[in-house]
Parts: sequence; C-alpha cells; structure tokens
Amino acid sequence: MPELPEVEVVRRGLQAHVAGRGIARVEVLHPRAIRRHELGPEDFTGRLAGARVEAARRRGKYLWLELSDKEAILAHLGMSGQMLVQPEGAPDEKHLRVRIRFDDGGPELRFVDQRTFGGLALADLVTSDGTLLPAPIAHIARDPMDPAFDPALAVKALRSRRTEIKRALLDQTLVSGVGNIYADESLWRARLHWARSTEKLTRAQGAAVLEAATEVMTEALQAGGTSFDALYVNVNGQSGYFDRSLNVYGQGDRPCRRCGTPIRREPFMNRSSYFCPRCQPRPRRSS
Repeated sequence: MPELPEVEVVRRGLQAHVAGRGIARVEVLHPRAIRRHELGPEDFTGRLAGARVEAARRRGKYLWLELSDKEAILAHLGMSGQMLVQPEGAPDEKHLRVRIRFDDGGPELRFVDQRTFGGLALADLVTSDGTLLPAPIAHIARDPMDPAFDPALAVKALRSRRTEIKRALLDQTLVSGVGNIYADESLWRARLHWARSTEKLTRAQGAAVLEAATEVMTEALQAGGTSFDALYVNVNGQSGYFDRSLNVYGQGDRPCRRCGTPIRREPFMNRSSYFCPRCQPRPRRSS
C-alpha cells in the first residue's frame, strides 16, 4: 500500500491542479468506491455539487481534499487507488470509479481503482491537536515530515509500548506515515532488528530510527515515491522510481550494500520483513 512519500506526491499534484476550483458535478460509476460514505451515492454527489476545493491535505498516509464548508473528501487509496487529473473528454480508464467535473471546464479529477479496496467519503473536519482533520482520522499521530512533529514525544510514545519496534513504527497512532517498506529501510539505516523490544529501546536508538525514517522518506519523495508496478502513480499517471534505491526491502538474498551479507526475509504480520543479519543482529531473548 502507498506510504507517506507516495501519498505526498499525489497530494502535491492535487494541490497544483485541483485546489481553488469549484465542483460542478460528480459521477459515481461504482458504488463500492464510496462504500465508506454511509449515506450513499445520491448524498455524496448532491453535497459535492457546488462545493469548492480549498486545498489538498495529508497526514501520514491519509489524503483529503478540504472543502469550503468544513467538510472534506477523504481518500483511501488502498492497494491500487489512483487520483488522476485528465482532460475532459479523454477516454475513460477501465477501472474508473468516480469522476469529479469542475465548473471552469478544465481537467477533471478521476478516482481509478482496479482492486476496489480504496474509496472516497465525505467527512466533517474537526480540530485535533490544533489542526483541522477529517473526523475518521482525528486519532492519527503526526508524521516525521510534519513541521509540528515532536521527535522526543514520538520516541517516548514508541518506548511506552510493550511490543517489537517494527510493530510500533507501523502503529499510526504513535507515528504516522511509515509502512512496511520504509520501516524496513529505516531500521536498516539505524542498524536495528525489527524484533527489538521497544521496552529496551534507548532514547538514542528511538531518535535514530525516526531520523532514518525522515531521511529515507525525504529521498523517496524526491524520487517520486516507490513504484513496484503500474498502480502507484502521481496525478499525471507517472510512476516513482525510488525502488531502485531500496537497501533491504524486496532485496532478499542479495548482498547488503553496507557489509555484503545476504539480506534475509522473514514472515511478519502476513507480510515480510527484510533485514541484514550482520548489520541488524537479532536481539537476545531474555532468560
């Protein structure tokens, strides 16, 4: 699933092409795409007609379009969701789910989702920690690239949990934006094994892994995000290329770029963890 850099790439495109425009009408072409909007398609399209998009916002991996009436279109990209800006009249994509037309007659916004795990929904904006957020994600923590992110507070939150460091990094209520890819990359940079206990994590180690997360996600953002297939694209349909720079994720059995030891893959939460057994030694079990 897309993580912070990929979502930020999309947000920037939406800010450039959609912010400041008025919505003329909305077409829902597949009801599953708005299943999270409990009042249904007619309410969704009716309330959006005439609304104005003020800005494209993001927190962690969550993306929304802020509207003029303290509402937002909250987008869940899921595994294959795409927000594409297309000229009006361009051929429809095979998996087009929602079309948003604007009153200036310019390019339209299309939500395309092959696997239909993503979707759009209208949500009220509420104030949380001094910031307006869609109500369904008001509990999500700030991410390492947020100007108001407090590293010391995030380290304290990580160390307060009784779990493995990778599980804590993936907990969006502790620190947001980090998913499986960038967790593995950050832990490799910080030389920490994914199973290291947060209870035994020092403040210096916690700060190091969060600093590594910031660095790797910044680099990924500059490369347009990580794209393993044609599904992860920006609003113009272009893929990112940070996957060429990944040090451990997806690199099973290849030599570690730091020490040459073959990268190891282990099962983790129905997914995978990649690490270097020499650079990131497994923590000893307490007797």
